[in-house]
Amino acid sequence: MRAIQPLIADPTVKRWHEMMQAGGMQSGLATREMIDGHAAGTNPDIMHNIEVMGGIARTVWSSRGEIVEQYNDPGDFTAFIGYEYTSTPGGDNLHRVVIFKDGIEKTNTIMPFSSGTSENPEDLWAALAAYEENTGGSVLAIPHNSNLSNGKMFAFSDFEGNPLDADYASKRARWEPLVEITQIKGDSEAHPFMSPNDEFAGFGDAGWERGNLNMSGLKEDSMLPGDYVREALKRGLRIESETGHNPFKMGVIGSTDSHTGLATADEANFFGKHVGVEPNAKRAARIAQLGSNDVRIGWQYLSSGYAAVWATDNTREALFDAMMRKEVYATTGPRITLRFFGGYDFDGDDVAADDMVARGYSKGVPMGGDLPEGEGAPSFMLSALMDPESAHLDRMQIVKGWLDADGNTQEQVFDVVWSDDRAIGDDGKLPPVGDTVDLSVPTWSNTIGAAELKTTWSDPNFDPSQAAFYYVRAIEIPTPRWPAYDAVRFGADVPEDATLKAQERAYSSPIWYTPK
Repeated sequence: MRAIQPLIADPTVKRWHEMMQAGGMQSGLATREMIDGHAAGTNPDIMHNIEVMGGIARTVWSSRGEIVEQYNDPGDFTAFIGYEYTSTPGGDNLHRVVIFKDGIEKTNTIMPFSSGTSENPEDLWAALAAYEENTGGSVLAIPHNSNLSNGKMFAFSDFEGNPLDADYASKRARWEPLVEITQIKGDSEAHPFMSPNDEFAGFGDAGWERGNLNMSGLKEDSMLPGDYVREALKRGLRIESETGHNPFKMGVIGSTDSHTGLATADEANFFGKHVGVEPNAKRAARIAQLGSNDVRIGWQYLSSGYAAVWATDNTREALFDAMMRKEVYATTGPRITLRFFGGYDFDGDDVAADDMVARGYSKGVPMGGDLPEGEGAPSFMLSALMDPESAHLDRMQIVKGWLDADGNTQEQVFDVVWSDDRAIGDDGKLPPVGDTVDLSVPTWSNTIGAAELKTTWSDPNFDPSQAAFYYVRAIEIPTPRWPAYDAVRFGADVPEDATLKAQERAYSSPIWYTPK
């Protein structure tokens, strides 16, 4: 309390403090006001006082680090020290999550680099480089909520508007090996504007595709490619061909970005963005006025997502190393178990074998890896096992992006294995799996779909002269969304246009092929 006394001398900050102490809706409203004020640059001057804020920040940083150390239990529960870098120029979301491999003996020697010092991510990377040089520690940054950047997150230009060069590309690849592909404020995988032939693009976009973080800037179609991960992966191939470095060679994770202190991303157990919108009868229809342009409505928030890491141990060291090598994947909530390997001689015996994973590592590279040049077209081995408390699987797809002979980026989505007795139609599409959702309960039935899907697949259009990436999308059968549960549990007022069911999914990190 002593540390914040200078801050709450300001009447606005004191009011926020009192609202937070009251809890519930008041706490959420205070948080919302501060976030909007930060984006608009209208927060009280005291919050920009370096001496005051620096003293508070150091107290908070060191005390939170001690809490993290208290709960870190190597081999059982891993707790990382980290923070959010909240660059939001003009309301355009350029946030990063910064994660340290180290404990407080190193992290307490520095203060987190703040967007209040600079909103330019290159200045953040310089601070991370200085931390590693001075402490011998390790750190990484993860861009998140790119769908609210209004084209800035994966632009062809840097923060100052200069074209990306080799220096920028190499630095970004070094400090940002991962990207968040799905979260509570929308999914950032793909958009129908760039992927009109992908019927599964645009998951969870409702309400989020119209503008930036605080809706101070509405989105134009030309901005969309700079907001979505699939397009970023494609742009990375093009930039690499021009500079020799790929700034967007990123593995993918999911996150919640909630402020509840809870780690649930389950539709039947959704606790909202913050404590002001914990389960209640009004939250699905709650309207948030953002700026002067538009609103967002409660049901548009997603119960998403999770980060999965394939590591040798449940320790900071092993998990951090796995993140650096991009052996990670994302889900929108279900705990789907996903494997993906690339090589040149995988076959049906490999994917059916009890030691499938061992064969994957011995004969190829895992998700996040790089395929060497080989004989013929690469082959891929992929498997997905359902979350035992969730729904059956509809299908598994491989998404390919590549750089064609004219230097243009292309993409194609392949259905490679699916459930039930279906066949690819004359239009090249797999028929829908069906729908067993009963919104009156709500529930669904696992009488359709499959508990497990696995196969091997070889690229029928492979050209060894063209750079490419491949990633897996594993999709569940339809299930109810959280507003449907609220409608039954609370008799909630749910808008007529609300999305009440969806097909949850998992995304693997890509495997890249780069010709010599």
